[in-house]
Amino acid sequence: MKLRKIMENINFDLIKGDIDIDIKEIQYDSRKVKKGDVFFAIEGYQMDGHKYIQSAINNGAVAVVCHKEIENVDVVVIKAQDSRKALAISSSNYYGNPSRSMKMIGVTGTNGKTTSAFMIKAILEQKGYKVGLIGTIANFVGKKKIHTERTTPESLELHELFKEMVDSNVDYCVMEVSSHSLSLDRVYGIEFCESIFTNLTQDHLDFHKTFENYFNAKLKLFKLSKISVINIDDEYGEKAYNSIKNSKLSFALNHKADIMASDIKMHSRGSKFTLKYKESSFDIELNIPGNYNVYNALGCIAVCLNQGVEISVIREALKKVQVPGRCELVENNHNLGFEIILDYAHTPDGLENILETVREFTKGKLISVYGCGGDRDKTKRPIMGRIGTNLSDFSFITSDNPRTEDPLEIIKDVVLGIEKNNFEIIENRREAIKRAIESAKTGDIIVIAGKGHEDYQILKDKTIHFDEREVISEILKEKL
Repeated sequence: MKLRKIMENINFDLIKGDIDIDIKEIQYDSRKVKKGDVFFAIEGYQMDGHKYIQSAINNGAVAVVCHKEIENVDVVVIKAQDSRKALAISSSNYYGNPSRSMKMIGVTGTNGKTTSAFMIKAILEQKGYKVGLIGTIANFVGKKKIHTERTTPESLELHELFKEMVDSNVDYCVMEVSSHSLSLDRVYGIEFCESIFTNLTQDHLDFHKTFENYFNAKLKLFKLSKISVINIDDEYGEKAYNSIKNSKLSFALNHKADIMASDIKMHSRGSKFTLKYKESSFDIELNIPGNYNVYNALGCIAVCLNQGVEISVIREALKKVQVPGRCELVENNHNLGFEIILDYAHTPDGLENILETVREFTKGKLISVYGCGGDRDKTKRPIMGRIGTNLSDFSFITSDNPRTEDPLEIIKDVVLGIEKNNFEIIENRREAIKRAIESAKTGDIIVIAGKGHEDYQILKDKTIHFDEREVISEILKEKL
């Protein structure tokens, strides 16, 4: 493909060379550059690609796109106003602008992105559409599952995925859109037919620094969307709703909104509620418990109604939808009298939601197992320590994904917020789960929070296999 074609719809200055040269591939990682590629020098959270321009040239790059002044080099040099945005548009051009051949639906918020994305996928598939999904658990092209490293991939990988979806005749792509991806312009230039704002609570302040920055990053999605679907019970959702000028719908439990739920009845395997939309009411059964999942369902119902999906189809899909690691009841064939629930909750709000939900149907004691991840927002650790012990009868504070930090130092931060004496520190996560199971009695429920769908644990020097379903199964076999 000609470099000129790749650079279509981008404002740039040709500093040196011929823009009509042939380009083999686009790269932003100098280590992946091969002969005939164009290298985009982008600034990341920790790395600046401009430092690796000579390395890219040594590996065979015939052109460089940058946004800083660079020393004299013997290749084509293009200076863009913003090389990150240029990478996003160029990646789309390179793959034939595939996102324009599907209907794009975005979901953003601190919590609920994954569950909402799975709900929308289930509803649209129930209707008969072929659906792609990009998110935290995995990427899907229809039924084909593809491993993912981050919630929202870099723009180059994103458009490559879109191309695969289009080639597979996907009708809709449902995306979890992270605040990082919005801040770093990974989804720049994509037009979404619908986007959902689930909520905004404390997370990622290590990256965004302030809550206002975090909120403004989320808000970017709705400037790219034709229709915005907003949770106005959330303080920042209401703020977003008032600032959005395009077509919008509101959903809520406690405020008057376009779509509402009432008469909510909760049980350990789901909930029932009455959906109120326009002048009509409908009974809805949801396969996942929790008020917060009623919120998730309302946003998804609004999106799918906007897309012309009948309420009968929506109802049928929501009865069956399952989301790995989101209030997931672990299969227990041993009749031990207690239940174990896995949940991805790794924020204060997420932990509070899952524990308050489970408390509603716990007959005995509520036992929690949780920790906090390393190399992430440290300010949330004592808050989670306090929430977990206040809402549980007993807690086991343990390691999560410590990454480069000392697990015991992370645990110390968690314990700083604890006001009660109803916890035990067990650094080894497997041992903590084992102790929780050994302490459980008939009627109790154990909530293991923080990892959910993950089947690994990230340590200082390696990543190990760690699937909590397998760990629980092994411990239960040992117990019998």
